[in-house]
Amino acid sequence: MTSQIILEQRQHFVKLPFVRTSAMEQILVFGPFALLLFGPLAFGAVSPLPIFVLEAGSALLFFLWIIHQAKSGELSFQWNPVFAPMLAFAGIVGLQLLSGQTAYRQATYSSAMLYIAYGLLCFLITQMLRQTYHLRTLAVTASIYGFAIAIFAVLQSVSSDEKLYWVHIPRNGGWIYGPYVNHNHYAGLMEMLIPIPLVIGLSHLANRTMQRLAVISAAIMAATIFLSGSRGGMIAFLVQLSVLAFFAIRRTGKFRVNWMAGLFPIILVCLLMWLGGSEFTNRVSTIHTEMRSELSGGMRMNIVRDGLKMFRQKPILGYGLGTFSDVYPRFRSFYSEVWINEAHNDYIQLLVETGALGFVAMLWFFWTTYSEAAKKISNWTDDRDGTLALIALLGCTGILVHSLVDFNLQIPANAAIFYVLCTLAAMEPRFRQTPTRTSSFSPSV
Repeated sequence: MTSQIILEQRQHFVKLPFVRTSAMEQILVFGPFALLLFGPLAFGAVSPLPIFVLEAGSALLFFLWIIHQAKSGELSFQWNPVFAPMLAFAGIVGLQLLSGQTAYRQATYSSAMLYIAYGLLCFLITQMLRQTYHLRTLAVTASIYGFAIAIFAVLQSVSSDEKLYWVHIPRNGGWIYGPYVNHNHYAGLMEMLIPIPLVIGLSHLANRTMQRLAVISAAIMAATIFLSGSRGGMIAFLVQLSVLAFFAIRRTGKFRVNWMAGLFPIILVCLLMWLGGSEFTNRVSTIHTEMRSELSGGMRMNIVRDGLKMFRQKPILGYGLGTFSDVYPRFRSFYSEVWINEAHNDYIQLLVETGALGFVAMLWFFWTTYSEAAKKISNWTDDRDGTLALIALLGCTGILVHSLVDFNLQIPANAAIFYVLCTLAAMEPRFRQTPTRTSSFSPSV
């Protein structure tokens, strides 16, 4: 009886074998994420060449996946619950093009191609991301990537605030921060990247050294949201922290702060005190005033009112995906020397461009994302699938809050990452717990 117990204990700590993958599979696993990491470095992928790279790259990877499937002798794919609302949205945009219900066909077609690229990336990740080794590699890579961009943003901000990469001057100007012309979009990127090291650092899935490094990385990344001066980003990040605190309390059943959770705000505050100047203090102190000004008739609120008037004109299918900047001048109710090419509210812009049908598809998409993620989060501190779901959910939450006052989802680099996070949040559990004492983010399947 004793020998049987000892044998069972030894089996509990046996490390599972590492499964090697072919070069083609490695490309199909890491290729989509390489495109995601490329976008922010290319100024958010807002110009034609980076958009072409994103679209052509996703199409090429999809073609390679078909070849890989053909070589394996079977054509099969894994379903993801978010695919249903995504297909519904694609059908609505297709109906706009086929029926001619778009104010500018070329704009709608171009936007549709971009959304197809997002969809292909989500599809490929669902099919290929299966091994824990790949998940660990991507988590470490994304944490280092976010940390590196944050350090670069700080260095660039203290040495030059007019040139991207100290070289390029934006043609139309802007509030540069990091690799983005618009500091709000930099904040949006950080909102999606910070949960990766932060949640890992607070979970039990990493050793002490990795936890410390993850929390420090997350704190530095978070500090740059405040240093960027994005008030919408600050509010969105605080909402993310509130959601994380809710799940932490729900997991333990009481409010208990471990030393890792305490380390994060200490580092964050110290960095802000050290690097934050008068501009940072001014932006924080004027959040309440700015919100009150907007609600009483600021530019964003005026655009929202104009957008609702536009919606009443075409409530079913809208004016066509990607046509807001072409249609809005006819409805603008206030004078401005600034060209308004976006609604500064992603929800209003979607309502105007795709009507009630597109808006319902969006609600369906969000409901699916959150409901599927909620099924896996209960044991997030010890389960890989729960950790991944919480990371993705926090990233999505930050952008969705920020989208009330900005247009992060109109920036291809940020939009692509957001849709991939939604896909990961809704994906079925597939990263089973490794029965070892080592880090769960170790090379195992």
